[in-house]
Amino acid sequence: MDRQLIEHYIQGADVLPQAIRGLTVAELNAFPVPGTWSIQQIVMHMMDSDLIAADRMKRVIAEDHPTLIGYNETLFAKNLPYAELDAAVACDIFAKNRRMTGEILRRQPDAAFARTGLHSETGEITLAYLVKTYAGHLDHHMQFVKKKREVLGKPCG
Repeated sequence: MDRQLIEHYIQGADVLPQAIRGLTVAELNAFPVPGTWSIQQIVMHMMDSDLIAADRMKRVIAEDHPTLIGYNETLFAKNLPYAELDAAVACDIFAKNRRMTGEILRRQPDAAFARTGLHSETGEITLAYLVKTYAGHLDHHMQFVKKKREVLGKPCG
């Protein structure tokens, strides 16, 4: 396991709060790129997905080959009241969850990263795969936030 991935994952804790700094509620909920999620929806998605990821990682560490249930992120965005929730609170939850989960990951022996779970949609996955996936997941979505901020005339500082 490349332990730098764990550090990259933890460093992501501060990225999401910085990504929304200086934006109004209207700007967070705007759709500057038609047909895509708002920045608000991305923030809520990142919080939800990271909470689910932390659960998956902890269960792979603690349980023997647990079943990891998939979820429909599109339905979360459609049916949960994302636009009405506080983005700053979501960022705080995201950051604290990343830091705590990162501390758990730091304390795992190298052998733990070969432990597996059975994902209901993708099949068998390792703890190392989960860490790599979720470290990159934030990077993936931040490129969209950056573009949306540019279109709104509020580029990232």
